[in-house]
Amino acid sequence: MQTIQLHDKHFAPYIDATTIEARIIALAQQIDLDYAQERPLFIGILNGSFLFAADLFRHLKIEAEISFIKLASYKGTSSTCNVITAIGLEEDLSNRHVVIIEDIIDTGKTLHSFMQELKNRSPKSIKIASFLTKPSALQYPIVADYIGFEIPNKFVVGYGLDYDGLGRNIPALYQLSE
Repeated sequence: MQTIQLHDKHFAPYIDATTIEARIIALAQQIDLDYAQERPLFIGILNGSFLFAADLFRHLKIEAEISFIKLASYKGTSSTCNVITAIGLEEDLSNRHVVIIEDIIDTGKTLHSFMQELKNRSPKSIKIASFLTKPSALQYPIVADYIGFEIPNKFVVGYGLDYDGLGRNIPALYQLSE
C-alpha cells in the first residue's frame, strides 16, 4: 500500500483490505449468534456505510432485511454539526429488532439525532454496527454494539469513506498525512 492523493490532501496506508474483510466476517458471525432466532432489519446509513453494509450483509447467515437512509453531517474533513436527512425510512419498525449500520461514529451527532427518531417508532431493540469508532472524538452518548475498528481522531478515507466525494472505492483504509 502506497500513499495516495485525493484532491489537495495526501493519505497514508492505515488498515489493509484483508484485515478489513477478516473483521467483517467476525462481526457477521457475532450478529448471527445474537439474532439466531430473529429476523432483524438492518438500516444502512448512506453514503459512507454502503460497502460495509453490503459486505456485512453478504456474510450473514440469518434471515434479515436491509434498508437504507441518507443522513449527512460532514463537508470536507470536518463535521458541519447539522444532520441532514435526504432519504427517509419507510419500513414499519414496530416490535422489530433494528441494527443500524454506520461507517464511522465520530462525534456521535448524526446517530444521536437519528436514534431519537427510531425510538419514536417503537422497535423491539436497536443496536449499532459501526465499521469505525473514534472514542476520543465522541461528544454524544452513542455506544456501538458491533465495532469493526476503534481508531484515533484522525481523518480517514477508503472502504466507503470519502474526502469531498473521492476515495470511497478504495478497498483499504487510509489516514490523512500530517
